[in-house]
Amino acid sequence: MIIALQLIMYVLVFLMGASIFSFLNVVIYRVPRNMDFIKGRSHCPNCGKALSPLDMIPVFGYLLLKGKCRYCKSKISPRYAVIELLGGLIAVFLVNKFGYNFQAITMFAFFSMLTVVACVDIDTMEIPNGFVLAILIIAIFSFFAFPEITLLQRIIGFFVVSLFLLIVTLIVPGGFGGGDIKLMAACGAFLGWKLCLISFFIAILLGGGYGIALLIRKKKGKKDHFAFGPFLCVGCGLGFLYGGELLSWYLGLWF
Repeated sequence: MIIALQLIMYVLVFLMGASIFSFLNVVIYRVPRNMDFIKGRSHCPNCGKALSPLDMIPVFGYLLLKGKCRYCKSKISPRYAVIELLGGLIAVFLVNKFGYNFQAITMFAFFSMLTVVACVDIDTMEIPNGFVLAILIIAIFSFFAFPEITLLQRIIGFFVVSLFLLIVTLIVPGGFGGGDIKLMAACGAFLGWKLCLISFFIAILLGGGYGIALLIRKKKGKKDHFAFGPFLCVGCGLGFLYGGELLSWYLGLWF
């Protein structure tokens, strides 16, 4: 009985997380196009037909429609369903890790904005200031959710990577985008300086590997740019969850 109830709770948590990320799909699509993401029904971007409630069931709606619009039969990007699935899995993971509490809610909000930033940066090569401000507000709330990260650590975290990126950009114009700098400032206030440094190190490894792969495949030239925000977002997410363990492992190699 207990296992059955727990399973039902996880299913409900998954559906809630997937539903919230379904709304984030709307934000990701509309904000770069200067569209109102609060008002107006969701519609097919090809034919403009309003979607029915059945069409908008997270993940399952995409499967029921077989990845095509019900009306014009144009293909629907699988990214919508992937993001919804990701939201559900993140929600279940966080509840399992932190429990049904303010910490899980705060982390879910943080991961939600990281997802939005990553997707919008991939699409537009820009990170809107409103998203950075949202992360900064979440960082303020995280002070109460994770008091072990002190105010001083958060203040240092605000500058430790963002200031470095700013200096690099001043020396090498175009080295990093302004959105990347502001993103790491806001995330640093959430993470504190230790986890912020680890997060940036993870992002450098991932982004560097991706850049090398593009060069090898001749998809990009040495002077070409690619969106680095997604790697920063992944780094910040992994850094918060596993940064402490990574730091302990690394120090264990030397001491």
